[in-house]
Amino acid sequence: MGAGPALVSLTLNINGTDRVVDSDPDTPLIFVLRDELGLKGAKLGCGLEQCGCCAVLADGEVALSCATPAAVFEGKEIVTIEGIGARAMGAAVQDAFVAASAAQCGYCTAGLVVAVTGLLETNPAPTRDETAEALTPHLCRCGSHPRVFRAVEIAAAATDR
Repeated sequence: MGAGPALVSLTLNINGTDRVVDSDPDTPLIFVLRDELGLKGAKLGCGLEQCGCCAVLADGEVALSCATPAAVFEGKEIVTIEGIGARAMGAAVQDAFVAASAAQCGYCTAGLVVAVTGLLETNPAPTRDETAEALTPHLCRCGSHPRVFRAVEIAAAATDR
């Protein structure tokens, strides 16, 4: 029998806490989050970074975690849907999603909330086109996108400076 993959210790800052995991450095981050750390909010949809269900924030930027190795995220501040509400904008986005009924089946919702939080943290008053561009990699097969756009408007208005 051959030896399995070489495991290395990775230190990942997840939701403000350093977490050390022993993992194959090529393992996609989503599997480390879900299987090793018990953070089940990010979903595995396509596995090809084409649906957005696996979105996290990495140093404030939206990153898709289903195909990118966990080792790439070492040294970055990773925020998952479990930690998004601790951010002022994340809490406002979550409230806006509820107010706009912007979730239907819920599978894509975590990725959308993360993406909208990332968008509004960098652009607190996006145009509809900017919102559409930011949400392009996010698929919702239930057709909630009109309500998601409404949630973006609600969250942006709630956090007007």
